[in-house]
Amino acid sequence: MSEIKTHYRNCNICEAMCGLEIKYQDKEILSIKGDQNDPFSKGYNCPKATALQDFYTDKDRLKTPIRRTATGWEDISWDEAFTEIAEKFKGIQNEFGRNALAVYLGNPNAHNLGNAIFLKPFMKSLGTINRFSSASTDQMPHHVASNFMFGAGMLIPVPDIDRTDFMLIIGGNPVVSNGSMMTAPNVIGRMKAIQKRGGKIVVIDPRRTRTAKIADQHLFIRPEKDALLLFAMIHCVFASHSVNLRHLENMVDGLEGLERIAKDYSPESVAEHVGIEAIAIRTLTADMVAADSAVCYSRMGASTQTFGGLCQWLTNVLNIITGNFDRAGGAMFPQPAFDLLRNHKRGHKTSFGQHKTRVRKLPFFNGEFPVATLAEEIQTPGEGQIRSLITVAGNPVLSSPSGHKLAEAFEGLDYMVSVDIYLNETTKYANIILPGTTGVENSHFDIFFNSFSVRNTVKYSAALFEKEDYQRCDYQILNELAARMTDSKVNPYTPEMILDMELKSGPYGEEGMSLQKLIDNPHGIDIGPLMPCIEERIKTAEGRVDLFPQLYVDDLPRLNAVKSHPARDENYPFDLIGRRLVKSHNTWTQNSERLVKGKNPCTLEVHPEDAQVLGISKGQLVKISSIVGEVEIEVVITDDIQKGVVSMPQGWGHNQKGTKMSVAAKQPGVSINDLTDANRVDTLTGNAALNGTPVAIRVA
Repeated sequence: MSEIKTHYRNCNICEAMCGLEIKYQDKEILSIKGDQNDPFSKGYNCPKATALQDFYTDKDRLKTPIRRTATGWEDISWDEAFTEIAEKFKGIQNEFGRNALAVYLGNPNAHNLGNAIFLKPFMKSLGTINRFSSASTDQMPHHVASNFMFGAGMLIPVPDIDRTDFMLIIGGNPVVSNGSMMTAPNVIGRMKAIQKRGGKIVVIDPRRTRTAKIADQHLFIRPEKDALLLFAMIHCVFASHSVNLRHLENMVDGLEGLERIAKDYSPESVAEHVGIEAIAIRTLTADMVAADSAVCYSRMGASTQTFGGLCQWLTNVLNIITGNFDRAGGAMFPQPAFDLLRNHKRGHKTSFGQHKTRVRKLPFFNGEFPVATLAEEIQTPGEGQIRSLITVAGNPVLSSPSGHKLAEAFEGLDYMVSVDIYLNETTKYANIILPGTTGVENSHFDIFFNSFSVRNTVKYSAALFEKEDYQRCDYQILNELAARMTDSKVNPYTPEMILDMELKSGPYGEEGMSLQKLIDNPHGIDIGPLMPCIEERIKTAEGRVDLFPQLYVDDLPRLNAVKSHPARDENYPFDLIGRRLVKSHNTWTQNSERLVKGKNPCTLEVHPEDAQVLGISKGQLVKISSIVGEVEIEVVITDDIQKGVVSMPQGWGHNQKGTKMSVAAKQPGVSINDLTDANRVDTLTGNAALNGTPVAIRVA
C-alpha cells in the first residue's frame, strides 16, 4: 500500500472556516481533525467536518446526470443533458419572455469557490431578472442596512469579539452556529476569553440557548419585539446624554432625527410588549455605555422576523452612538484579501426596489427577489409568470417558508433543472439533475466568509482528490450551460485564475499576495486583527454614514401599530421559533451517518406550565398547526424556553416519497417550513419571517 499523507484545507460546511488536517491513503480518508497550525482556528473544529468524508463516499450521491421519465429516472450523458436543457429553456423564453425562467441558489453556493466566481456570468447568460436565493430567508436585513447606511450591501460590520469587553447578543446562538454573519471558529473559546479578561456577555433570546448558558446574563424576550428593545436602549443613550461618536463625529448624518423619534420608545413604554422590565433595559444600556469597548450582535432571531430590517438598522445605530463602531472591541469592517467591493464605486446607484415582484410588489435587491414570493410567481398566471426553473445547490422545499406550497408550484412548472448531488425533496421535481463534485474534490477559498471574519486571514485549499473523468465540477456545469444558452465558447478561465488576479489586485497585493503565496502556506496566513478603516471602506456618495435613512422612518408606523395594538390570534396562541443544532447545517448535512446518529433531534420544546395546561408529557407526540399547515412532532418539556413560545429546529422533513437520501430517511424529522407562512415577511426587506409564527398545539 502507498504511504499515509496529510492534506490541509478549510472546512466549507459552515461559515467558521475551521482549518482541517486530513490523513489519507490513496483515495481513502483515514481521519479528519482540526489543524493545530491554522492561525485562525488553531486546531478547533466542530463535528460537522466529518461530513466531508461522508459526502465523498455517500452511496446515495449522484455523479452523472439523470433524467426523469414516466417510468422513473434514467442515466443520460452530459452532452445530451446540456443539449436538452438549452433547447427547453430557450424555447420557453422565446414563447413567454426572458423572465419566464427563474433561478434559485442555495446556501452551499457561498461555500463553493467556483460557483462564487462563475454564478454572475451564468446568471447574465440566462437573461432573466428572476433570481431567488437562501439569502432572503435569513440575512437580507443585514445587506439592506449596510446598503443604506454605508453604501454597499456587502459592507457588513462584524463584532470584534477578540477584543470586546461587553458583548450583547440578540437572537443569535453563535456557540452552536460557530458564528453567522460573524465568521469566528471556536466561538465558545472566544466568549470565555471575554469573561476571563473581566468582560461581560448578555444574551437576549426567547430561549435559553447554549450561548445563553455560558453568558453572564440571559434575558427572555417576546419573539419579534427586538426592535422595540433596541429603540428603548437608543432612547436611554440619548436621555442620559451618553452619545459618543468618537472619530465618526464629522461623518455621521441623521443624529437629530434619530433622537427625535427615539423619545417615543422609553423603556417604560415598551417593557410590557418586550417582556423585559424597564429597569433591566436601563441597566443593560448603562452597562453597555460604561464598558471600555462594547458591541451589539443581532442575528437569526432578529433578522428572520417581520421587523428584521428595523432590527439590523437599529443594531448598527446602537453600536455607532455608543462609540463602538470602527473601533477595537466594537463593530468593525474586515479587510479581506479577495475584496468583493474592490470595484464598487462610491455613490453607486442602489438596486433596491429597482424591480418589484408581480404579485405582492416586494422589493428586488442585491440581484434577487424574496424567495417567499417564488411559489406565487410560479402559480399566478399572466405576463411575467415563471414557467421554468433551475435550482443550484438548494432545497427550498425544506428551507423556505410554506415549503409544501413551493413543492406544489414546482410540480406545475413546464420544465425544471437542478444542479445537485442528491435526489431530494426539491430536485425530485426536476426534469434533469446535474450533479457536481463536492467537498474534498473541489479546491476552496472562502470569498464570502472572509468578508464577515472577526480577523483578517487568508487561505487556499487545493482539491484533495482529483475528480473522475466522467464527473463535472459545479462551475464547469454552469459555464457549459452559459455557453449553450448564448451559443458561445465555454469560459476558458478557472477559479484559480480569477482568484490569483483578485489577490494580486486586492489590498495586500502590493505585499506579494498571490495564489502561489497561499499554496506555499497551506495552513493559511494571518493578516492581523480588524483595524479602523471606515474612511476607506465606506461607499456612500459623500463618504458619510446615514444614521436615519428614510426607508426605515417610513417603516415605523408598522412597528408602532404593534406597540399600540398588540394583536393575538386566539386560535394560534403560541409563538414558534427555530433553533440551531451543532450537528446539522440547514438541510444538506442530514445524509451523513455520523451527524444524524443518536436520538431524534427534531423535537418541539415546550415550557412546563404550557405543557401542564395542554395536558402533554415528555416524549409525547403532538400536532402543531399554523394557518398554512400541520405536523406531528415529539415534545421535550424544558424551562429553557419562554412560556408561550415553542421551538423546533429547521432543515428536517426527509420523509417524502420519491427521494433517495437513505441515511436522512432513517431520522427524517418534520419540516418547520410546513408551518411557516410565505405571506409573513419583513415588508421592508422582503426577508422571510420564519420566527414568531403563530401556532396551536394539541395532543396527537
